[in-house]
Amino acid sequence: MRLIKALVIDNNSEIISQLSKFADENSVIIDICGFSDNFKDAIELIKEHKPELIFLDPTEDNLSSFDLIKELDFNIPKFVFISSDESKAYKAYQYNAVDFQKKPLDFNELIISIYKVIKLIEMEISFQNQKVSQMKGVGLESHDNGFIAISSSDKIELVKLDDIVYCKAEGKYTEFVLANKQKILSSKNLGEFNSILFSSYFFRIHHSYVVNVKHILKINKKDGLYCEFANGISIPVAKRRQEEFVKFLKL
Repeated sequence: MRLIKALVIDNNSEIISQLSKFADENSVIIDICGFSDNFKDAIELIKEHKPELIFLDPTEDNLSSFDLIKELDFNIPKFVFISSDESKAYKAYQYNAVDFQKKPLDFNELIISIYKVIKLIEMEISFQNQKVSQMKGVGLESHDNGFIAISSSDKIELVKLDDIVYCKAEGKYTEFVLANKQKILSSKNLGEFNSILFSSYFFRIHHSYVVNVKHILKINKKDGLYCEFANGISIPVAKRRQEEFVKFLKL
């Protein structure tokens, strides 16, 4: 069963308490990573935690800030609207929410909403994996042509390998950081990109990082080895990989 990372945007203490209790009792399917009382303030939490699901009270203030979701550079979360006003169910439809829950919450109904979200995410991932398989068939995921197909839950992006600065493991996902500072979150884990990324200029310097050596500005040797990049990022080289990394660079 898939574990969904969720965030709650609601200023009702009773709803927050109910959802916290629900998450505690159903920890195998949902993990609540944060709470906020309004959408505008929640956007930074969303960027930090990258939730797959947001429980949202569709107040006028929250909906007026809804376009902030376009700022995200990773997969847009699914939404379940929660309100005591049944007319807001139509708002859920307008904003492409997966479901609507009426306050006070019913745990059995909440489980149904969670399963709807899980099913939708799994269907999207399955669809994208099929598309990637088709691309493999025509060689679009091969490093031989200089491109990689990065599949997320809602799209596939074709990216030049030379544009990748580094990749970071994010649990079951992989975050690609590009030279233009764009970030792409893939629905595959880092290990699944081994055959493509382990070429003449990619190296796994750490369990969580694969770097493109073409983008390294310098290697800092103070207190270990650190790869420094033009975007100001400094990434450590794991001690057990340092000797191999030095040989890789032919230093």
